[in-house]
Amino acid sequence: MDMLRGPEIAAAALVDWRKLAQGLHARFHIGDFGAGARFVVAVGEAGDAIAHHPRVVIGTGHLDLELVTAEAIYRDDEGTEHVVEWVTQQDVDLARRISEIAADQGLVADPASVSEMELGLDTPDSARVAPVWAALLTGDAESQGRGTPGDEVRDATVRLPNLWFDDAASEGQRWHVEVYVPAEVVEARIAAAVAAGGTVVDDSDAPGLTVIADQDGNRGVLCADVSAAPTA
Repeated sequence: MDMLRGPEIAAAALVDWRKLAQGLHARFHIGDFGAGARFVVAVGEAGDAIAHHPRVVIGTGHLDLELVTAEAIYRDDEGTEHVVEWVTQQDVDLARRISEIAADQGLVADPASVSEMELGLDTPDSARVAPVWAALLTGDAESQGRGTPGDEVRDATVRLPNLWFDDAASEGQRWHVEVYVPAEVVEARIAAAVAAGGTVVDDSDAPGLTVIADQDGNRGVLCADVSAAPTA
């Protein structure tokens, strides 16, 4: 199934969901664990109907879901097909159905509160160093390049954040965190970081990418998929 581009996801107008990193994310408020469990059962039945299911985490007072297709098809500029983890039409369709189930059960969505964190490492030769990080992080050589045409390391159990490699040879800091947030909270998140003592180092690609440093010069990247933000 073909991956969907940002404008296609935006046109779906999934008001309860936000595209972060590779997937669609949603958070619904629940009164207690039992309410969350009942919601998951109903969501599971909807997923059974199309043999596709979300990742689910039940927290205190909330339930988080992520929808992503493990075998989406990406075509590069030469027309070569790659199997990647990304959003497809089945994710969009199931997201709509999950929102309907939530509404029927009286659950309220909180899309502005979703977030995702990944790791980034600057290196001029990702193929050389990626096997070390695949072994160290997951103990599984297959985690290198899983769901991506590159060398990125992804844990099949999703217990660890994805590790991306930036094609650069930094003389200073080489590691950084990448924090994905909804487009509508970027300005507030930057303001909060600056108020706490941080500095905006590079906003040339804002609001999609904003580099922020702490007082010691350690950098992080605030990321938002503006192209996939709901249009209605």
